[in-house]
Amino acid sequence: MKARISNPIDRSKYIDVELLADTGALYTAVPGSLLRKIEIVESSVRKFKLADRRVEEYPVGEAYIEIEGNGVTSIIVFLPEDATPVLGVTTLELLGLQVDPLT
Repeated sequence: MKARISNPIDRSKYIDVELLADTGALYTAVPGSLLRKIEIVESSVRKFKLADRRVEEYPVGEAYIEIEGNGVTSIIVFLPEDATPVLGVTTLELLGLQVDPLT
């Protein structure tokens, strides 16, 4: 799913990213270098339980996320560089979207 992720204070700073909708992910998450490029600020660090049951800590911040013309401010996770960008359920719900399990 194509998304535009913007700095929540200055939306002229943005990136366009292909996100994988992941109903197992609470928050939207993108490699940290992309978020730093648009000056998203790390506000705290949170622990996450990964699919392989490991627990990792990652920085989080806030971003403005637009999909299909609708946008919201949401928590975003700074992932390692080799990670796949994901669209989490919090952002999905804030946007009024849902995953169709058949497609």
